[in-house]
Amino acid sequence: MSRRLRADLALAGNTIAWGCTFVVVKQTIEGVSPLLFLAMRFSIATVALALLFPRALRAKKEGVRAGVMAGTFLFCGYAFQTFGLRLTSPAKSAFITGLTVPLVPLVAALVYRTRPRLFEILGVCCATVGLGLLSLQGPSLAIGKGDLLTLICALSYAAHIVTVGHYSGGVPFETLAVTQVGTSALLSLGSFTWFEPPFGHWSTGLIAATVFAGLVATAAAFTVQAWAQQYTTATRTALIYALEPVFAWITSFIVIGETLSARMAGGAVMILTGILLVELKPAQNAGHPTK
Repeated sequence: MSRRLRADLALAGNTIAWGCTFVVVKQTIEGVSPLLFLAMRFSIATVALALLFPRALRAKKEGVRAGVMAGTFLFCGYAFQTFGLRLTSPAKSAFITGLTVPLVPLVAALVYRTRPRLFEILGVCCATVGLGLLSLQGPSLAIGKGDLLTLICALSYAAHIVTVGHYSGGVPFETLAVTQVGTSALLSLGSFTWFEPPFGHWSTGLIAATVFAGLVATAAAFTVQAWAQQYTTATRTALIYALEPVFAWITSFIVIGETLSARMAGGAVMILTGILLVELKPAQNAGHPTK
């Protein structure tokens, strides 16, 4: 088995793990306050990564600065996603989070002051239509609060990807992994008492779900991605990750029996089409700054 195939399979494993996490987190946050759950999740991941990469704790200032910036966006993404999951379904949350992929070139265009390509614009437009079909409710076509929070989550994840892409060439991936997850842990620990009274109905299921999210869906997933992207391209990585909402819906259907209406299914297809338009755009001589 070639290294590239092993890398693609490893990334597919991440996609399956993250897809399953939507249902796990949806059920978990019914018994614990969202930010307390994030504080436990990121703390577990930070300890695991610090033990795995002890040298990363002696990072230079540039590495720390990069990790803090990336970790702040990462925390915002997880926080808005977790709060949004309380008010929307796992499948809808997964498909809206998938908008991260077409949003990345728009965020990068603002940061690097570059002009978005035609296929990127078409992809964003297609995904926006899909978001409307999936999320707008009732005759007033109001977007649900949970869907709006999840959309902010997608913007935060897009900013995180652009930040990591900017610093990844000059900062060791071990340093970036430890510092960004550690930053997210500190932000979670420092804020979980501010927004709502923390609570937790402790059970074996809650503890198991928290450990799974911390070790598998956070610490292991970030480590696997850092290793795998040495042997595969960013485009192939994004295409594989574009299947995350599909795995999330399949898991949601199997575990809790969630189904999508014809309109919502059409919106989900439009979002996936927008993602593919962005990631299958024709190659140009000058690569995109985030690629």
